[in-house]
Amino acid sequence: MTDEARIPKKGEIWYVRFDPTIGSEIQKTRPAVVVNEKHMGREGLRIVVPVTEWQTHHEFCRWMFRLSIGDKTGLTKESGADASQVKSLSVKRFHNRIGMLTDSELKEILAAIVVCIGYECPVCRARENKNTQ
Repeated sequence: MTDEARIPKKGEIWYVRFDPTIGSEIQKTRPAVVVNEKHMGREGLRIVVPVTEWQTHHEFCRWMFRLSIGDKTGLTKESGADASQVKSLSVKRFHNRIGMLTDSELKEILAAIVVCIGYECPVCRARENKNTQ
């Protein structure tokens, strides 16, 4: 892998080592979606949304976004991006890139982060209106 390919980029899915953890923090090495803009924040850190196994009850969680199995995502089981566990991590925790999201999937995850922090934005309002119609 070239040096450029080792740099996690927005919209990519990487295996990330989350341990050590405390309490209810997401644990172990698992996929995570990189969500920060290029050149934002400290060098050597990336903001990620961890990915966990999809559960039926996640359908009702506004902070979860369903991710499908596939060659593009690199996921081998139905999964969900858990926006309630967004965190900034050192790139030294990143193991390997496994996939990529579409722009629309990434926007949905970013909207779920907005829901978690309680920011009222037009994109989120439109999403909620679409889901209630």
